[in-house]
Amino acid sequence: MAEILKGVEVANAMREGLIAKCDELKAKGVAPCLAIVRVGERPDDLAYERGVLKRFEGLGIKVRVEAFDEKISQGEFELEFGRVNEENDIHGILLFQPLPKNLDSEAVKKAINPRKDVDCMCEANMAKVFKGDDSGYVPCTPMAVMEILKHFEIPVSGKDVTIVGRSVVVGKPLSMLLLGENATVTICHSKTADLAEKCRRADILIAAAGVAKMIRADFIKPGAVVIDVGINIDDAGNLCGDVDFEKAENIASRITPVPGGVGSVTTSILASNTLKSAGMVLNNAG
Repeated sequence: MAEILKGVEVANAMREGLIAKCDELKAKGVAPCLAIVRVGERPDDLAYERGVLKRFEGLGIKVRVEAFDEKISQGEFELEFGRVNEENDIHGILLFQPLPKNLDSEAVKKAINPRKDVDCMCEANMAKVFKGDDSGYVPCTPMAVMEILKHFEIPVSGKDVTIVGRSVVVGKPLSMLLLGENATVTICHSKTADLAEKCRRADILIAAAGVAKMIRADFIKPGAVVIDVGINIDDAGNLCGDVDFEKAENIASRITPVPGGVGSVTTSILASNTLKSAGMVLNNAG
């Protein structure tokens, strides 16, 4: 039976350091603040928003929710986003995506101040991830995966790591972070031939495809570490990951649950990035 890698343990380990950083900034006259920009009321957005509000309150970081009707026009949305983008008291911006079909997110991705881009939407910050330049921000979910591996002392250097999922949000930036730690990385996707066979080669298998329970027990090498990034709803209406957890935990040596795994760490990474942005303001002022 696999050891369960609980995200709350990682988040708790990060908590004191984040509080100390926040207090240090406040003592120097900077009150860290995140703006959540939400269009409509998607249940998953609202659930994440509640998690951020609760976590940030405990850390002492302000959160402003900028919520807009889903029928807002492109022009009006860009104006409102620009207002948030220009406010000096806001240090980080989290835009919930995907936006409604009547809106195009590319315009705001190009417009966002890179310093406030704490979830790495813009090309400038993403380029820094691929260059290994830590002066920008890493997307929160990939960084949460790395923090879990670090916390539980799971060696990455020299290991065969397979990522199932090639999105610019998780799969691609995560591959760069792992390469930076000297892992040998394979990226698989929906068109990969013999997917199960390729997954079975992995010492560390990371599921980030967004397909409920697609990673079956026969995808997993006995003793492998399994990290499940997926957030899905199964046929019974229950929250689940990309991994068939009940069967996988009998094969893997260590595994993250859903819920309670990677997602539990993501808000702490978001907080860390927001504090980093607030610190940049202080440094520039000095």
